[in-house]
Amino acid sequence: MINSTLIDDSPLLDDDGDAFTNEESPRSMQGDLLSWRSPICATQTYFSNLSSFFSSKFLAWIAVVQLCVSGGARRLTMVVSLPLFKGLGIDASRKQLYMALMYSPFAMKALIGVLSDLFPVRGYNKRYYAVISILVGVLSSSFLLGASGYVRDTISNSQDVSRILCDFIIVCFTGISFEDATLDILNEGKYSELMRISPQSGSSIITYKEGLFTLGSIFTQSYVGPLADSHQWDVLFWILVVLTLMPLYPVLTGWLPENKRSADDAGMVQTCPGLLFDSRSFHRRRVSFLIIALSAFAAPLASVVTTFTALGVGLTLSAFVLVCCALATYIIFPRIMFWTLLAIILIDLSNVNISPALEYYYTADEACLANGPHFDYTYFITVTGIVGCIVNFFGVILYQTFLSGWKFRAVLIFTITIGSVSNATDLVIAMGWNRMIGISDKLFFLFGNAIFDSLTDVLMKIPRASMISKMAPPQMESTVFAFSVGIANFCFMLSRLIGSGVIQHSGMKTVGVDCDFGKLPELIVTVQIILPLVIGIPASFLVPNVFQTDNLINWEAEGWYHHDPPESFENRGSGANIIKDQQLCEIDEERN
Repeated sequence: MINSTLIDDSPLLDDDGDAFTNEESPRSMQGDLLSWRSPICATQTYFSNLSSFFSSKFLAWIAVVQLCVSGGARRLTMVVSLPLFKGLGIDASRKQLYMALMYSPFAMKALIGVLSDLFPVRGYNKRYYAVISILVGVLSSSFLLGASGYVRDTISNSQDVSRILCDFIIVCFTGISFEDATLDILNEGKYSELMRISPQSGSSIITYKEGLFTLGSIFTQSYVGPLADSHQWDVLFWILVVLTLMPLYPVLTGWLPENKRSADDAGMVQTCPGLLFDSRSFHRRRVSFLIIALSAFAAPLASVVTTFTALGVGLTLSAFVLVCCALATYIIFPRIMFWTLLAIILIDLSNVNISPALEYYYTADEACLANGPHFDYTYFITVTGIVGCIVNFFGVILYQTFLSGWKFRAVLIFTITIGSVSNATDLVIAMGWNRMIGISDKLFFLFGNAIFDSLTDVLMKIPRASMISKMAPPQMESTVFAFSVGIANFCFMLSRLIGSGVIQHSGMKTVGVDCDFGKLPELIVTVQIILPLVIGIPASFLVPNVFQTDNLINWEAEGWYHHDPPESFENRGSGANIIKDQQLCEIDEERN
């Protein structure tokens, strides 16, 4: 029986058009579960409630980042990597290493968070860090555009030349990921702060963000497949340049709200022209800041070592770093945060990523795999990708409507279970069982993998993002959030490295002629179905059994971070007060 007084009462689908807050709402969970019957009114209610907790400029800023960078530029680099690297003769195992390297900036979020918290640039903690990341993304995209002709000429040429070119491409892709990771952590630090102030906002900002990412992904995947099939690399790289440049104007004009700081503020020291240092915050938690910052170097170091030297060395280094981060969490933070983070680590590591092997299997040509599915990129990337993104969008709606009122532990167990079961669709195609009953690979993949897998992916992603957002203490939101999400992203990257080792150890041949995917069904059963169930479900019991609208950690009770709350934090009991505070921030920015 669900306690209706503790659920998130701002579902994306609600059958009442009136906006309300937690204090005003007489509605119960039963009404929320029927909300899908009035989608128009429900959507209006959702956005009305969302805007009561977050300013319109901040919501617009999130939209630009998610549509142009996360769902645009980075999504483009991820989906185009398959035809690009496969065409250059890179096998599935090495492609997995490349993807891990490309993802490493997300595990560096802790360092970005520390720098933005401690070193305001020209008085702003976030603005100019965002500008720097945008310039890195634009520069990386421009390098790719300059090399587009060489990419086209090198496709299908010698392996040695292709390897050098691929190393250059992945470095540029990593630069674009750096832009996305930086903008993402700056946004997450801001809404983590606001979610802590008003926990009754629930997961609404997470679902808003995921919905926009899905819309951006739909548009991106609509053109990548056809352009990849026709080898229009220059067009794709031109699009990358434009997408990475889009957030520059909004960030310079203050769409990301923050107060301007000065050398006259308490504890603030002028280190050099335009750069301040928050010495008071640093001295309060010196050890915490240093460990958090150092942990951020683990991901790029491990991924570089693994990609360019030896896989075994990289995996050993990664395991050592992860153990050190876990011990640091145990020593520095409250026990409840350690157990929650340990659960996230175990759940993420149990999802060993072997997606490149599956991608190469589905898109193998006749010369490589005689009886394979033989999907072209227009179908595999664009058609099924758009279907999957649409399913993701409705998955966000379903989560907000039906699962946002569950406790964290229950929703984790449920999503892990259905996520493991959904991987059985890959097994059916790999074994050819669908063809035995007269269903083609394209049809079964579309209605099986593209729909069911995409739905479970988004359902698994939201609760973990919400948990991490609710673990940040006062006045260290960006840093501690970055540390938590950095470890989670490091685990995701490590799951890719492990997946690369699994693919390599299996002995599968994924490129060239006469390919061998004989071990693929065994890997699907072992690492994609059994392993998440055996490790992920027990790990869920380490998470506090609280509702998603509750705070995971009571920092005042824990006594971990003693501070005098800023005057602007007083009496912030409602969304209206938060909006007023953000509007004051924006007015202050305009004056300065």
